[in-house]
Amino acid sequence: MPILVGTSGWQYKDWRGLLYPPGLAQNRWLATYASGFGTVENNNAFYRLPAPELFERWRDLTPPDFVMAVKASRYLTHIKRLVEPEEPVERLMNSVRGLGDRLGPILVQLPPTLRAEPERLDRCLRAFPPGVRVAVEPRHVSWWTDEVRGLLTERGAALCWADRLGRPVTPLWRTTGWGYVRFHEGAASPWPEYGDQALRSWVRRVGDLDDVYAYFNNDPGGAAVRDAIRFAGFARAAGLRAGRTPEPSLARA
Repeated sequence: MPILVGTSGWQYKDWRGLLYPPGLAQNRWLATYASGFGTVENNNAFYRLPAPELFERWRDLTPPDFVMAVKASRYLTHIKRLVEPEEPVERLMNSVRGLGDRLGPILVQLPPTLRAEPERLDRCLRAFPPGVRVAVEPRHVSWWTDEVRGLLTERGAALCWADRLGRPVTPLWRTTGWGYVRFHEGAASPWPEYGDQALRSWVRRVGDLDDVYAYFNNDPGGAAVRDAIRFAGFARAAGLRAGRTPEPSLARA
């Protein structure tokens, strides 16, 4: 499986004139996005879990080789804070099954104020059905322990590698054979774009993983679109297989 490269979401009005032609109806944005990119990270479910019918519609709007990662509901992560996770996880999975074979990993992003609770995380990971890929993005330094690393490895969950300003803000633990990377904000100009050196460094970091999901969350001004295309280009230049992305000319727009 190649490095699948996309963005965190697709519903950004300032992408008109870059990824979306001016005047294109918003209900056609996903189909247009999926004609170029092979994957997307769906953040909608974090704020309000869509009904299964909406996930089914998204499946029907995308080609068979498209992959949609889904960010877990904040009810599970930020309100319940992983306490008694079985019902929220079941509700999430009942909805995302509408994606069918388009479903990629589930991203469990923890609140920055949530200190390490390995037992809670273990119970949460055990609540997911077998075969579902789960990536975990802790955001408090207390999580960086051997115990947590061992737990993720035992459960087959990936530690989400996160970047801000061109530098990793998480350990680069390999807890499973596949990887999940989120690019939050670059340090290049104009903000919040990534520079060539930062992107090439990340290509080297992910090169020995079996397969990788990489999402750019620096969406203002279309930076995420341009950086995702460039990152995929650097991966191909390094001899790695990268999933489809739009024409490289968009990266220079």
